[in-house]
Amino acid sequence: MDLGIKGKSALVAASSKGLGKAIALELAREGARVIITSRKPENLSRAAEEIRALGAEVQAFRADLTVKEDIDNLIKKALDVYGSIDILVTNAGGPPPGTFEDFNDEDWLKAFNLTFLSAQRLIKGVLPHMKEKKWGRIIGLTSVSVKQPLDNLILSNAIRSAVVGLFKTLSRELAPYNILVNCVAPGLTRTERMVQLARSRAAQKGISEDEALKEMAADVPLGRLAEPEELAALVAFLASERASYITGTTIQVDGGLVRSLL
Repeated sequence: MDLGIKGKSALVAASSKGLGKAIALELAREGARVIITSRKPENLSRAAEEIRALGAEVQAFRADLTVKEDIDNLIKKALDVYGSIDILVTNAGGPPPGTFEDFNDEDWLKAFNLTFLSAQRLIKGVLPHMKEKKWGRIIGLTSVSVKQPLDNLILSNAIRSAVVGLFKTLSRELAPYNILVNCVAPGLTRTERMVQLARSRAAQKGISEDEALKEMAADVPLGRLAEPEELAALVAFLASERASYITGTTIQVDGGLVRSLL
């Protein structure tokens, strides 16, 4: 299937590892020109080399997504190189696990800055250029917690849901400009974040990390964790010309974990 994104420029946030890197690789395989970001230059260099090994075009820029000036500079550099950003994938590391009484006001503000404001600032930066071209794809990585809150993840449950509210509203505001706005909600996926959550669960229950991972996978009807590439395939489709009538959705990639009807 030709997704029609060859030559499009795609900015994937937090893309030196995990889901972000898998998405950048998938878009590169489809012929997109990819911009990747990370706070850590060494991770960024490794990811860029992996993408170049596909014969793809990639630019790698360091950015801390909690710092507005870094996001502004990232957008400027990407536009200087490619002239436009056609596809934006918002992404950031998840807030720490914990319950309501574990966190103070500063913790909530940090989580809001990381999860919500990073997406809002990235979108604000690319929007004028997408509107001018009357074409764009904005895809936000959230979590299945926006459809079914997860235990011990109060920060993620609350703030990622606000991201979905932002994206749903934008999908209506930007539809006249042919800018499609969707969210993808990963389930239990084999990433470093999943290992962190398993470690927290293991500490709470007094079990090993491996046992915690097996317990988590046991909740999934398909009986296993997802691989990052499985989520990346959906993102690439939503970024494509073939998804031209899909906007305002939140689609989970969860192996059947979420029990809700919608």
